[in-house]
Amino acid sequence: MNASSLLRSTLVSSLTRMKSRRHPVLRCLALCALLVFANFPAPAFAQASCPGIHVNILNIKNSTGAVACALFESSDGFPTEFLLSATNIMMIKIKRSQARCDFEDIPPGRYALAVIHDENMNGKLDTNWAGIPTEGYGFSNDAKAILTAPSFRAASFPYDGRSVNLTISLTY
Repeated sequence: MNASSLLRSTLVSSLTRMKSRRHPVLRCLALCALLVFANFPAPAFAQASCPGIHVNILNIKNSTGAVACALFESSDGFPTEFLLSATNIMMIKIKRSQARCDFEDIPPGRYALAVIHDENMNGKLDTNWAGIPTEGYGFSNDAKAILTAPSFRAASFPYDGRSVNLTISLTY
């Protein structure tokens, strides 16, 4: 039984007990409380989100393809070799130009994120003949790619095992 249902049943039982005692003011107050709390959505009583690294992806150009979120715990392979070196990888379908990656059960440590908008779903960040990305990309700490991808150090952040919310804006 969730908190909202429990509160409703408690208020209803209190209201029925008050009917027999003939306290119109208290009965009116209990009825008002019942109406107020009965209309609260369940999330108002829900617990906070699960511990983990929660990433909102912004500035997605379109809903074509998917977003790949790669979580790295070291500089090995960061950010280009995510299929081989990332600790966790998540492919998320884009809905209305929005995506969110939730990494749960992650031990405390230092991490960095690399995100790509894989429009053609080939599992890699496509580039043109000059090596310039033709699909969206982004990194934690808003680390910038200037002539080359940012270092793990520039994109890394500490994680203490509790819930952390990050936002990454994609660059095209």
